[in-house]
Amino acid sequence: MARKKKVEFEQALQELETLVQQLEQGDLSLEASLSAFEQGIALARECQQTLSDAEQRVHLVLEQNGQVSKPPFQDDI
Repeated sequence: MARKKKVEFEQALQELETLVQQLEQGDLSLEASLSAFEQGIALARECQQTLSDAEQRVHLVLEQNGQVSKPPFQDDI
């Protein structure tokens, strides 16, 4: 089933988690399992693309004068 509109990352991730739970329960028919799997793959790809886009945005924000400046991180104690 094709998705007609782009959903928020959090909503897509929640839908993916729900599909995984349904598949893990093993109560779905073969056709329903295949449909859930197809939806899950589409959601996973959408989430991955959203994460890649966010990573690129962060990289652009941190880039200064052609060099990437890394923000300081506190060491875990």
